[in-house]
Amino acid sequence: MREMRRTGNASSLHDPGRRARRVVEESREQVAHALGVRPSEVVFTSGGTESDNLALKGTYAARRAADLRRDRLVVSGIEHHAVLDPVEHLVTSQGARVTWVEPDPQGRISPEAFAEALVADGGPDTVALASVMWANNEVGTVQPVAELAELAHAQGVTVHSDAVQAVGQLPLDLSVVDLGVVTGHKIGAPLGVGVLTAGRDQSPVPLTHGGGQERQLRSGTLDTPAIAGIALALTLAVERRDRHVQHLVGLRDALIEGALALEAGISVSGPWSPGDTTSRLAGNAHLQVADCEGDSLLYLLDAAGVACSTGSACQAGVPRPSHVLLAMGVAQERAKGALRLTLGHDSTRADVDAFLAALPTALERARRAHAATRRSA
Repeated sequence: MREMRRTGNASSLHDPGRRARRVVEESREQVAHALGVRPSEVVFTSGGTESDNLALKGTYAARRAADLRRDRLVVSGIEHHAVLDPVEHLVTSQGARVTWVEPDPQGRISPEAFAEALVADGGPDTVALASVMWANNEVGTVQPVAELAELAHAQGVTVHSDAVQAVGQLPLDLSVVDLGVVTGHKIGAPLGVGVLTAGRDQSPVPLTHGGGQERQLRSGTLDTPAIAGIALALTLAVERRDRHVQHLVGLRDALIEGALALEAGISVSGPWSPGDTTSRLAGNAHLQVADCEGDSLLYLLDAAGVACSTGSACQAGVPRPSHVLLAMGVAQERAKGALRLTLGHDSTRADVDAFLAALPTALERARRAHAATRRSA
């Protein structure tokens, strides 16, 4: 709030501009410390989507310009659409080839599958970029990014990781990848601010041109208040992570155990064991419900005061099964009954109890609607 009451363009030379620049650079140092990178490797953006687009499109263009053989992308099949859609754009507009790396039934990208993808379709010398998210936004599975990056680097392949979901729930060292992405709104920072970490040897072709801010990678007047906000939010998220994770995992386990106790028709997507905070995000619960449409459950639970989703919020309103679940080998009919619940800083045991109290009635009504639909089909 203090910065929002002040004026000053961080690119200006007058006193308000110099003051804003000082705030930006001090914030850059805070962000770098929180993410395990150098301050010079921190590029401020408008959020995760812009950061992913700059990393993917910009790096593909730069690598192709340096070596025409590098026309291939190695991408996991469970990425967020902030990655999938830029990849599709590169395929349709630039003729890029993609080698998809599919997960195991728990949603994990194995080093063996990743290594095989690197050497496929012409070998590692044809790869412009490899991309694997740090933790999945839908089912919460944590990926072995450091191990995968080591495999790629041994083959001379640049690595990008969308770490939006991981901040505040996992130890995060983005120095193990060449390009990393986080966003502010996941950790209490203002909406519309994010970070791309780009190694000093990385020179993605910029998507925008103008004043040459942020290493000439992202032109535009810097949003000083939002930058100060994400720096503080990241600092606090790292400092409080252990306590926060213990709070979340207790709620997550109570939610999952309570749902599974209701009936045999409910199962958990992805890896889960009580108390585990390393293979699954502590704040993620993803359920599959038999003989039910996830959308129906969502609306019924929403009417009962429970905010949940069937998949990624960015795909809300799209009536199709999750690409993540399908990639994990979940049958399409089963995938339609998905329910994603995310716990955060203000979640309480009362919230979990409210969900478990509302779920039986929502299940019963959703299944009646599902059965009626099948009869009329």
